[in-house]
Amino acid sequence: MKKFASYWRVELRLRSPGQPSHVHWEFVMPFDQIQVRAIRENSHPVTGLDENYAPLFDLIGNSRFVLIGEASHGTHEFYRTRAYITKRLIREKGFRAVAVEADWPDAHRVNSYVLGRGQDRYALQSLDDFRRFPAWMWRNSDVLDFVNWLRDYNDSLPRETPKTAFYGMDLYSFHSSSRAVLDYLDKVDPEAARRARFRYGCFEQFGEDIQAYGYAATFGLSKACEDEVVVQLIEMSRRAADLASRDGRLDPDEFFTAEQNARVVKNAERYYRAMFSRRISSWNLRDRHMAETLDQLISHLGASAKIVVWAHNSHLGDARATEMSNQGELNVGQLVREKYGNRSVLIGFTTYTGAVTAASNWDGPAEQKQVRPALSDSFEAMFHATHVPAFLTVLRGNRFLSGILNQERLERAIGVVYLPHSERVSHYFHARLADQFDAVIHIDNTKALQPLEITSQPEEAGEVPETYPSAI
Repeated sequence: MKKFASYWRVELRLRSPGQPSHVHWEFVMPFDQIQVRAIRENSHPVTGLDENYAPLFDLIGNSRFVLIGEASHGTHEFYRTRAYITKRLIREKGFRAVAVEADWPDAHRVNSYVLGRGQDRYALQSLDDFRRFPAWMWRNSDVLDFVNWLRDYNDSLPRETPKTAFYGMDLYSFHSSSRAVLDYLDKVDPEAARRARFRYGCFEQFGEDIQAYGYAATFGLSKACEDEVVVQLIEMSRRAADLASRDGRLDPDEFFTAEQNARVVKNAERYYRAMFSRRISSWNLRDRHMAETLDQLISHLGASAKIVVWAHNSHLGDARATEMSNQGELNVGQLVREKYGNRSVLIGFTTYTGAVTAASNWDGPAEQKQVRPALSDSFEAMFHATHVPAFLTVLRGNRFLSGILNQERLERAIGVVYLPHSERVSHYFHARLADQFDAVIHIDNTKALQPLEITSQPEEAGEVPETYPSAI
C-alpha cells in the first residue's frame, strides 16, 4: 500500500450578524517537491505557438478524433492555442471537420461561409446568428480569426479537393431548427412540409416558450409531443434519397443539414422535459446528442473522415475519471473513448490565475473578471509550483507521470458564469487528471477573451441561453 502525507484543513467561515458561522472540514492531499519536479521534467515548455507541440502531434498520429477542451468559455489563450492546433491538424493530417459546442443552425451559417456557399461576404457576417447569451463564446476575436483562416485555406485548395467544414453539435436551437426543417421541405416537397407543420403544431399552445412546454409535459399538464418529433425524423430519414434529389439546384449538403435539424428538434424536446425532472438526465441527454452528432458527421463525410471537437473540458475530458461519474453523469469524451478507443485523443487546458470573460448571472453582460489563484490542493496549484509559465504534458503512456496525476485532486471549471466568491462550491470538482485526458496544456497566467460586443441579444424565437442550466 502506498503511503502519502496527508492533513486536515479547517476553515471557519464567518457570516453576517444573526447568521451562524460555518466550520468546513476538508481532507487535503498536498503535493511535494519530488512530484513537482517530476511534472516539470516530464513536460514540454511552450513559449508561444512553436515546435514544442511536436510531442502532441506525435501522440495524435493517425487518430480520427481530437477533442480539444477549455477550462473556461472566456480565456484567450485557450481559444488561440486550440485554433493553432486545429489549423495544423487540417493542413498536416487531413482533418475534414471542426465540430463545436454551438447550435447546429448558427454554426451552419459559418459552415456555408467557409465552404464558399453562403450569402455572407465576410467572416464577421457569418457569425451574426450567434446573438443569444453567451454570444461571446463564438462572437469573439479569436473565433473570427479562425473563420477567416478557414475560408482562406479552403479557397486555396484545388477544385476537387475536399474542404474542411464547421459544424455545431448542441441542441438548444429548438425553434430555429424546426423552422429550418419547414423551410427545406417547402422547397422540395410542399406536402411533406404540410405534414411537418401539423406535427410541430403540437407545441403551438406554448408559443415561443419551449421551457413552458417542458414543464407542462413533465408534470402532466399538457400532452407530450415526443411522438410527433420522432415520426418527423423517421419520415425524413426513410425518404433521404428521394428528398435529397428533389431539386438538383440545392446545396449538396442541404438535406443532411435539414435532417440534422429534425434530429435536434427530437432530442431538444426530450431535453426540455428532462430539465424539470433530474439535472443528471438533462446533462446526459445533451452530451449523448453531441456524441450522436459526431457519429452522423462520420456517416455524412465518410468512414475515414477526421474530426476536431471544441468544447469545455467538462464535456471532453472522460467523465469516468471525475466525480461526475459518481453522480451518474457521462459526457462526450467518455462516449468517444468507449467507441473509438485510442483513435481518439482528449486534450485539456488548465490555468492558475489571470483574467476571464464571463457573466455574473444568466443573460448578464460579458465582463472581464479576475481569476482567483487556484486552491492549494488543486492540479492547477501543483502545475503553478513548477514555475514554468506554460507547458504541455503528455499523459497517455507515461506511467511515471500518471502515477502522480491520477491521485484525486480538485480541478477548476469556469463556464459562462463565474462567481469567485463561491468558487470552491461552484467551480471545482474532483478528478484523476491522467485518466481524464491524454494530454494537458497548462498556461499559468491567462488573459480574457475579447468579445465582439459585451451584450447578447434576446432570441426572437424564445430559445433558452446556450449551456443552460449547467453553464458549461
